[in-house]
Amino acid sequence: MKATKLHDMSDEELGRELGELRRSLFNLRLQKATGQLEKSHKLREARKDIARVLTIITERQTAATGEEAR
Repeated sequence: MKATKLHDMSDEELGRELGELRRSLFNLRLQKATGQLEKSHKLREARKDIARVLTIITERQTAATGEEAR
């Protein structure tokens, strides 16, 4: 997922996306544990996508608290 697409999302949409990505990561880990995972690179992609969403959420929170402190 591209970061530009994530920046265009609202806070609520980012929260939903984060939930979906975490569920996806859980399912991928389950598949890996049972030997059903064929594309192991999907695990890494899911972790990176979660990190991107969390980074954008943190940036927005920092910007909001930074503006309030001024």
